[in-house]
Amino acid sequence: MDYDSVADELYALRPEEFTAARASAVASARTAGDRELAGRIGALRKPSLAAWVSNLLVRSSPGEVEPLLRLGEGLRQAHQDLDGAQLRELSRRQHALIRALSLQARQLAKEAGHPIGEGVQREVENTLHAVLADPEAARAWAGGRLTKPLDAAVGFPAVAEGARPQRPAPAPSRPAEKTSEQQRRRLDRARKEAEAAERELRELRDEAAAAGEAAEEAKRQVDALQRHVEELTGELERIRSEHQQARFAERTARERARTADRRVREAGRKAATAAAQLERLTSSDA
Repeated sequence: MDYDSVADELYALRPEEFTAARASAVASARTAGDRELAGRIGALRKPSLAAWVSNLLVRSSPGEVEPLLRLGEGLRQAHQDLDGAQLRELSRRQHALIRALSLQARQLAKEAGHPIGEGVQREVENTLHAVLADPEAARAWAGGRLTKPLDAAVGFPAVAEGARPQRPAPAPSRPAEKTSEQQRRRLDRARKEAEAAERELRELRDEAAAAGEAAEEAKRQVDALQRHVEELTGELERIRSEHQQARFAERTARERARTADRRVREAGRKAATAAAQLERLTSSDA
């Protein structure tokens, strides 16, 4: 038993399971004689719903983590000194990616049995904004152990239509040219990383859509088979009822046949007796 494995297990649980599991882990650590570990585990805080959803996104979609972190690094570099058009383009990509990931997180929460509302979804989006803007927030989010949503107060500056960002004071020509070249390379890298992240997101969303369609088709097949089973069950019950009625009719007919056979034998004995008596009477008259 070690702290990291216990923490990972606890923050992978549903919110309502956290407290009892933490108490059990503390008890196990104390039983093992590790009071320091018990204290550290006991200090772990139960995550809020928004933090749990953010952790769920990290754990359920690990392929989303690295592209978002790389995009954040590229955006933080690109925002140092870019023109307005470039910033607006990256800003549109940033918001589209965050919106798509927040919708994915909302779907994951629903599938896990905890549907969330718009308020919690906004907290998840704020967390993702903070991840892109702040490297410390990015590391905390990637760890999958958030206890509360991250604050996006430190973010990228907004760029209005036609506006240009504040530029630093001019430097000597050679350093300026060098800086400009570095910024262009950073921009190219940021664009490539953003495009790669978007492609990966589209692929994942296509896979999710295909999986959803397959699930719907499977459900339709299950429903159709269930209806068929119900029809066959009804038919089986009807046949069983008819079979029971036929068996009853057979028993009744056999009983009537036995009764008739018995009566025929009795009538035969009576006829034989009457014939014998008639023969005796005839013989005596002669």
